[in-house]
Amino acid sequence: MVEMESVTVVTTDGVKLSTRIFKPVDLATDYVVVLVHPFTVLGGFQGLLRGIATGLAERGFRAVTFDMRGAGRSSGRPSLTGFPEIQDVVAVCKWITDTLSPVGIVLVGSSAGAPIAGSAVDKIDQVTGYVSLGYPFGWASSILFGRHYKEILKSQKAQTIHYGHQGWLHKR
Repeated sequence: MVEMESVTVVTTDGVKLSTRIFKPVDLATDYVVVLVHPFTVLGGFQGLLRGIATGLAERGFRAVTFDMRGAGRSSGRPSLTGFPEIQDVVAVCKWITDTLSPVGIVLVGSSAGAPIAGSAVDKIDQVTGYVSLGYPFGWASSILFGRHYKEILKSQKAQTIHYGHQGWLHKR
């Protein structure tokens, strides 16, 4: 059994983010997993990560999903580059730190959410690790997200990047 609570998190620039906390019946750890959804411009929203969040909560983890600016019930407008959305990740993690008092936060980004989450890793002291699912590579994604690559590659925090059917790119 998993309990879900909905809250609104406000960013420093006033965007209201629709956020969901998936709570386990039996808490196995004081870490919180934050899931960052795919590209809003192409239809990404937090509901795409509900299955992963539920699965994590069933295994004793608190999991948090949220709609980045312009997605779902969140206010604001999405960007093409993902840079304003980094503020969304930071705001949610700050809210988690202030409200849930975790030992640490693990960021999990899916598709275009992976470079956005990766760019936020070193902006949040409480983030202890990063997992990328389907990190977008290639010519088109390098135009949109290429400036995000260096942020995660320079980070010394624990990380695993999985892209497509090719396997693991980087593991620290």
